[in-house]
Order: sequence, then structure tokens, then C-alpha cells
Amino acid sequence: MDGSERDSTQDWLLTEEAAPPLIDELVERIEEALDVAYASEAAVAAVGDLAVSAAESARGAAEQAHTAAEQAHRSAVLAEQASASMQEDRRRRTVQGAVPEGDGGLRNFSERADRVVARLRALERIPLQGRGGADARLEPRVR
Repeated sequence: MDGSERDSTQDWLLTEEAAPPLIDELVERIEEALDVAYASEAAVAAVGDLAVSAAESARGAAEQAHTAAEQAHRSAVLAEQASASMQEDRRRRTVQGAVPEGDGGLRNFSERADRVVARLRALERIPLQGRGGADARLEPRVR
């Protein structure tokens, strides 16, 4: 082999774009990658904590909704019972034709109204000419 066929050092030199990074550049890139990884880890942990908190809140809301539904059902049953009781009480009073015993004012009013109706019916039966002609005034006495 002759000397002219040997490679020169210039043949083995790399261009600046093809040269591998220096150790300092690699360390800097690794530190940057670690910073990004730690920030991502913290973000994932925060999202996980929020997800757990949201799940707990949803569970609590579901329990409250279940309790509210039970109370609404109980209220509906009680309202139905009260309605049936009121209808039965109304039927009983209508059948008996009585006014509740504790309501004396209403009883007095009803008795007085019955007396007024009886007087008006009696006055309807009396002919007007028999009481002094067409000008006669009928003024029933009301107690």
C-alpha cells in the first residue's frame, strides 16, 4: 500500500451539524427533561386528586338524592293518606248532614239561615193582594 492511498485526517473530521453534542449539552437536556417529567407528574397527581374529590362529591350527591327521593315518597304517601282521610271526613259530614261539633259559630249561622229560608218560603205562599194590595211591603223580621 502506498502512502497516496491512505486516508487523511481531514477525511475523518465531522461537520458542525454532524458532530454529537457535548457532555454539558447532554446534561442540560437531561435536566430539562427531568424538569418536564416532574412537572407532568405533579400535574397528573393534581388531576388524580381532583378526580378522587369529584368522585367523593358525586357519591355524596347521590346519597343526598336517594334520601330526598325517600322523603318525597314518604311525603306523597302521607299526602295521599291525608287526602283520603279528608274525603272520608267530608263524606261522613255530608251523610250525617252535621256541622262539626266544635264550630258553634258556623252552627248558629246555619240555624239562622234555615230559619230565614223557612220564613221566605212561608211568605211566598201568602198572596200579595191579601196583605193590603200591590203596594204592601213585606218586611220579614229577622232575629
